[in-house]
Amino acid sequence: MLEDIRAHDPNHGLRLNTLIKLRWLAIIGQSAAVIVVAFGLDFPLPVGLCFALIAASAWLNVHLAIRYSAAHRLAPLASLGILTFDAFQLAGLLYMTGGLTNPFSLLMTVPVVISATSLPLRWTALLGFLVVALTTALAVFHRPLPWFPGTELVMPLIYIIGVWIAVVSSIAFTGVYAYRVAKEARLLANALAATELVLQREQHISALDGLAAAAAHELGTPLATIALVAREMERALGKDERFSEDVTLLRTQSERCREILRQLTSLSSEGEAHMARQPFTSLIEETAAPHRDFGIDIRLEPGTTEGPEPVGRRNPGVIYGLGNLVENAVDFAKESVTIRWHWDADTVGLLVVDDGNGFPAEILDRIGEPYMSKRSSGGSSGGGLGLGLFIAKTLLERSGAQIRFGNLAEKGKGAYAEVIWQRSIFVVPDDNLESGEKSPKLES
Repeated sequence: MLEDIRAHDPNHGLRLNTLIKLRWLAIIGQSAAVIVVAFGLDFPLPVGLCFALIAASAWLNVHLAIRYSAAHRLAPLASLGILTFDAFQLAGLLYMTGGLTNPFSLLMTVPVVISATSLPLRWTALLGFLVVALTTALAVFHRPLPWFPGTELVMPLIYIIGVWIAVVSSIAFTGVYAYRVAKEARLLANALAATELVLQREQHISALDGLAAAAAHELGTPLATIALVAREMERALGKDERFSEDVTLLRTQSERCREILRQLTSLSSEGEAHMARQPFTSLIEETAAPHRDFGIDIRLEPGTTEGPEPVGRRNPGVIYGLGNLVENAVDFAKESVTIRWHWDADTVGLLVVDDGNGFPAEILDRIGEPYMSKRSSGGSSGGGLGLGLFIAKTLLERSGAQIRFGNLAEKGKGAYAEVIWQRSIFVVPDDNLESGEKSPKLES
């Protein structure tokens, strides 16, 4: 499933249209700055050379816009090349306008920030080192800062060193921050896509009875024709030894096919309401059953129960989510997993407890986030706490449940996952099922 998602995921891909729009914004800003300094303030400035560099950036923008479509997504190496050009272009402008004494020198961080949000870490690090090298060169080699005619503004060395430190620090901090935020956003998007795939597959399975009914309806007429022709042939041939057995076999098999299709039709129509309802204890047993053969004892312990047993709509998302919690507990249990349940007039709840080592303190507050680190296995198979638990949490919360994770009071004696619904959300009234309405709160 994850391979399917990653195959379509534009990991580390920079959208060309975004890059073109950002460069047009930079071109407008650079042109405005040159015009204001050269003609508004009347400072001496190599206007021709500055506009030559700006024109080179504009030409690249026009070329990319004509060559590729707006939705084109650049390969990482192509994106790195374009951002490297931007870094050199900006460094050239700063060289002619004072180097690090120019207050716009902080813009050297921009290519690195853009790279951090869309390119792999190694390319971002390479671009970062290049920008730091250009910044260091600008601290030493540059033309004087444009100032009033006949005067030269000389900045002290300590100021230039301070600006260099500020630019380098900004590159490091903003680059790392942007990379982390973009990475978490990509992981979250992948996890949500995986959740949707799980739901689609479960819903396809749930829809098989409807497909069976449709197939039975479509095949009923031709099978009836075959049966009729077979009976006529059987009557016409009588006891002809050459064909009687074959014709009789043809008739009986066609009748068998019609009986099978009749059963499929009745399964979809007559049993739909019955199959749509599921008592809470049946849900627990269905959740636990697939995990009993892995060497871990699964114990079912009823808790406090007040009033009639809650009966809810059969929900593939809830079944998958609870099953994932039980699977996770089995993975990290040493000997046993205990499933306790309770209900009263207001709530319906389930508690899954394992006797493993518990959740490490550093990840306890992050449980349910996608692609988080693993906890040490206490027993059997030792899976991880990542995408599966995120999907389970998402599906259960969609059904209206509240989920809580934690460790038992005695350190190192196990962990628990608790799922609680409001009874009014979990229970589906009979009239809803009879009328064919679906509960929106439990619908995945």
